Amino acid sequence: MFLIKNLRRISPTTSSALIGFRNTGSPPLSSRFCTTLHQPQQVQTPAPNGLDRSRYEGLAPTREGEKPRVVVLGSGWAGCRLMKGIDTSIYDVVCVSPRNHMVFTPLLASTCVGTLEFRSVAEPISRIQPAISREPGSFFFLANCSRLDADSHEVHCETLTDGLNTLKPWKFKIAYDKLVVACGAEASTFGIQGVLENAIFLREVHHAQEIRRKLLLNLMLSDTPGISKEEKQRLLHCVVVGGGPTGVEFSGELSDFIMKDVRQRYAHVKDDVHVTLIEAKDILSSFDDRLRRYAIKQLNKSGVRFVRGIVKDVKPQKLILDDGTEVPYGLLVWSTGVGPSPFVSSLDLPKAPGGRIGIDQWMRVPSVQDVFAIGDCSGYLETTGKPTLPALAQVAEREGKYLANLLNEIGKANGGRANSAKEIALGVPFVYKHLGSMATIGRYKALVDLRESKDAKGISMTGFVSWFIWRSAYLTRVISWRNRFYVAINWFTTFVFGRDISRI
Repeated sequence: MFLIKNLRRISPTTSSALIGFRNTGSPPLSSRFCTTLHQPQQVQTPAPNGLDRSRYEGLAPTREGEKPRVVVLGSGWAGCRLMKGIDTSIYDVVCVSPRNHMVFTPLLASTCVGTLEFRSVAEPISRIQPAISREPGSFFFLANCSRLDADSHEVHCETLTDGLNTLKPWKFKIAYDKLVVACGAEASTFGIQGVLENAIFLREVHHAQEIRRKLLLNLMLSDTPGISKEEKQRLLHCVVVGGGPTGVEFSGELSDFIMKDVRQRYAHVKDDVHVTLIEAKDILSSFDDRLRRYAIKQLNKSGVRFVRGIVKDVKPQKLILDDGTEVPYGLLVWSTGVGPSPFVSSLDLPKAPGGRIGIDQWMRVPSVQDVFAIGDCSGYLETTGKPTLPALAQVAEREGKYLANLLNEIGKANGGRANSAKEIALGVPFVYKHLGSMATIGRYKALVDLRESKDAKGISMTGFVSWFIWRSAYLTRVISWRNRFYVAINWFTTFVFGRDISRI
């Protein structure tokens, strides 16, 4: 009775207001937060149901008394290292990215065959920079940036809907005091027909998931009664295009998976599983010649066949090389390098060689105010006289660390506001020193090359010791202790019980 009496006390006006709120099609949560925080001037826009309603699209320029805002486009190595190092007592941080995590790419190939689980290599943005989920002026938006308006200090964004027909992309604007473009690069197809439709890249967690599902599906389909010998061999032929560190490491992980797990659990098809690595020139071109020869020898021992050639065309079940050779495949993984994304190409900014955003020695885009670029999407302008740095994780990470320190110094000198850092001395420019390269090739063997360049002197080694160094180094480089624990446990359980071959 007490409950019924209290329910009767709710006025009809309140009930109508609640019903009206549910039926108006309110804007996304982030937009409502922005309206409350900044109280900007509202604009009339048509609602999805055809009615007009008032809403503010995005984040307004920061006001006096508020912290200046740093907007970071991207959540890769460069962007995440910058967000980790930025002083949130000086700046509000807003990250715009189509993924809410950072991928630890050196270990991504291990997830394709079950050596590691996918969450072991994904670090949430909110753990990298807790202010994004705690501070009232800091946000993460799951969206893509579509346009940059440098004159107005605004970026135009569009929410990511993952292809759901029930959701329409929500467009909004974000005003910035400092903008950092760290949106990375995209896999390069060199204009070869059929690559996008038939090949799988290895740059994101969902790529690794797709590879794993396709690999296990082919293994199970190949054991179906009545399947022809040719079709079975095609399904069980895994082709990797690209002989860089990613392609070689994936080939090594795949050969390990075949030798240790497939031959035990798929005994009926074990003799038909093959791996082919296709490269136009030399594999691992950045490594010493001795290390490259060792890698080829060990991969051949593991059953990986090395083919030197250029892919001319990719069909749904076969690819064609420049000499006319047809290579049937069941799984095709494309790892031939990266190039600028369509967004980077569309920006009206000076470009470095290769189509990257042109920057100076302080990571600035010289033609516009308060815009910086780091990571794979940026490169030195020819006027600086410096060569474009390679698209490596260590380059991006150290650029992010440098720029975070630079922005912190600018903020301490009262230059955090838009157009307020023109007279501030920026200090020592960025200098990159190569720390070396490492790559695993399977069978408890790896390559370690700690020289600054191919012609320099230094330590280079192979074998089991190198494999131990490779694992130890990457275990310490995993960002959080949580993920380090995950990786260590995954390695231990894989060693004891073998890889998980469940197709989930």
